[in-house]
Amino acid sequence: MSKQGYDWSELWKKEDWWTVWVGFTFILLAIAGVIARPTLPGRWGGESGAFASAFPSISGVILTGVICLVLFAVAVFVCKKEDGPKFLIAFPFIFVLAILAELLGGYAPWRHYGINNVIWALVLGLLISNIIKTPQIMQGAVRTELYIKTGLVLLGASILFNRIIALGALGLGVAWIVTPAVVIFMYWFSQRVMGMQENRGLAITIAAATSVCGVSAAIAAGTAAKAKKEEISLAISVTLIFTVLMMLAMPALVAAVGIDPIVGGAWLGGTIDSTGAVVAAGAMLGPEAMEVASVIKMIQNVMIGILAFGIAVFFVVAYEKKSASEAEVGPLEIWIRMPKFIIGFILASIVYSFFLPQAVVDSSLSIVNGWRGFFFTLAFVSIGLESNFAEMAKMTKGGKPLTLYLIGQTMNLILTLLAAYFFFSGVFFELPF
Repeated sequence: MSKQGYDWSELWKKEDWWTVWVGFTFILLAIAGVIARPTLPGRWGGESGAFASAFPSISGVILTGVICLVLFAVAVFVCKKEDGPKFLIAFPFIFVLAILAELLGGYAPWRHYGINNVIWALVLGLLISNIIKTPQIMQGAVRTELYIKTGLVLLGASILFNRIIALGALGLGVAWIVTPAVVIFMYWFSQRVMGMQENRGLAITIAAATSVCGVSAAIAAGTAAKAKKEEISLAISVTLIFTVLMMLAMPALVAAVGIDPIVGGAWLGGTIDSTGAVVAAGAMLGPEAMEVASVIKMIQNVMIGILAFGIAVFFVVAYEKKSASEAEVGPLEIWIRMPKFIIGFILASIVYSFFLPQAVVDSSLSIVNGWRGFFFTLAFVSIGLESNFAEMAKMTKGGKPLTLYLIGQTMNLILTLLAAYFFFSGVFFELPF
């Protein structure tokens, strides 16, 4: 984006803003008592009852699907009219997969080992994507960012504002110290050790995607560095493969090694490259770990705009031999690139912390949390459906890009674990739990 004024039409034309509008629509409907919790399959197996007891009211399930379809379809239609009909046709397929994931995730013995609805949502999507490839008819509703960011807006209602402030202050130490260090190291290593002088744009794009937030950071950094489109796609493919693997492996590693869940949540929040994957992985360690992981990732997301601005200035001055004022992006880029769901998350927390009577909080919060959980399920069905490992592996092409990612992510994992322990172990700082 150029240094011209902000385009206010983005408030209704960009999906990023619509995650805020849809999220607050659900919050307002819950506060007003217009909607109840989503009707989903219940727990079964073991002491939870027989399989038949898990089946909910069919009419309730259909109503849940209609509510999701209508509100998300409005966002899709307004953002891009031609995508609307495709979404209407495809969403029922995504919804059915999400309901199946909820059913499988309700089986008590599996839940005991952390194999919940979100894991099943990812597995079902991956099976379809990697065995038969995602059918064209389903692709119109594969909208990971729309579902997960709307869910994150709703998550704000569950976290008291004073806790966000406390966690955010500690999270700055993890996200804003380690992240710049990893970006600088990876770019230096790519130029001085790996000899990637002809692929500077690719190198900085991989560095940003690895250390900040995957896809969004890759697009922002790649654009700022004037990287080729295929270089940005390559960086995204590398990070997507490892995002799925890390989301599943890191919570298991935290549990196996005996790392404190809060420290583990901070570690996940600072290293896994996707906000949605961070939330799901954090949830495997418990609600408090999920809070920590989510807040740290959001703080890290704020860096996307700052990073894009800094990269643009650096590349203009260092390689184009121009003045900093000639960079094509200005300080406004920091606001433009900041994910807007963070604003919705904070506002939801403020509303529930300060402006609602306790009785309203008690009656509506479980409703909001129910929808939030289901949106995460929809998101992970989508992640699975858009993750074809064979196609992504072809794009990585091995060699230097993959090596750079592995070296950078290894450094990121080590430094972030140290920072997570320092700030979130409770040894050096008091935790708000």
